[in-house]
Amino acid sequence: MRLALSAIADELRRLQSEGVKRVSVSEESLAALRGAARRPAPARASVPVAKAPPPAPAPPSEGPKPPDLAALRARVLPLPDKAARWAALREIIVQDPNCRSHVRAGRQVVVGVGDVNARICFVGEAPGAEEEVQGEPFVGPAGQLLNRMIAAMGLKRSEVYICNIMNWRPELPAGADGAQTGNRPPTAGEMAYCTPYLLAQLEIVDPAILVALGATATQGLLGPGTFKALGEVRGRWHEFAGKPLMVTYHPSYILRNQTNRSKRMIWEDLLKVMERAGLPVSEKQRRFFLDR
Repeated sequence: MRLALSAIADELRRLQSEGVKRVSVSEESLAALRGAARRPAPARASVPVAKAPPPAPAPPSEGPKPPDLAALRARVLPLPDKAARWAALREIIVQDPNCRSHVRAGRQVVVGVGDVNARICFVGEAPGAEEEVQGEPFVGPAGQLLNRMIAAMGLKRSEVYICNIMNWRPELPAGADGAQTGNRPPTAGEMAYCTPYLLAQLEIVDPAILVALGATATQGLLGPGTFKALGEVRGRWHEFAGKPLMVTYHPSYILRNQTNRSKRMIWEDLLKVMERAGLPVSEKQRRFFLDR
């Protein structure tokens, strides 16, 4: 029951970050939750004192100083080609002492992947459980859906660039087995630390268009407090680092909302990206999720 309640809380936090203010819950589900809340904990011979959760990461002014973008440029830009620059930058990121200090044993710092000459770059918020194991962004269920979205655009995953603002999975207290259950959005301070690494990746790849996936990533790119609900800014063109930025929902939104209406909203945003990137758009593509 503890894991189930933790999963529910995690999902509610995710919905809130996407701007959802109301959710429908059946009477049966409410009754089950009330019963769980009233149910006494099983008796134990000895109950250890629970440790307080770790404090939230400090803001940049109080925590580790973010990497210096000018210094990163000086180290990687003189290298002869994009592939060499990206490889050098990746090594700097994965060896960053602060990034490594946030990664649990057996997990990895995560850097962007894809074509270093890509015209389109998808930007998420932070790695999840599958990503920190494989060291690659968007490889879990949401990543598999993103792959299908990219394929619907007439592209392959290997033809775009995919990255996160954050290079490590935001920590939550681990269970007795040492494993972390659930995810949390990164703080503004955590994203501020990693933003120079994102900017350095964008300077090397130099994509023509950026696509922000979800509310937290959009806040990280446009700035905290820019909007209250993602619907206020999605489907419109913005700018980040001098590049056009399209805001849309995170693929996990579709995983939670398997309706043609929700799929069509994201698809309309991607159609705008395709048109701006000069990709061919067929009549069949224009009608996706309208005739089904």
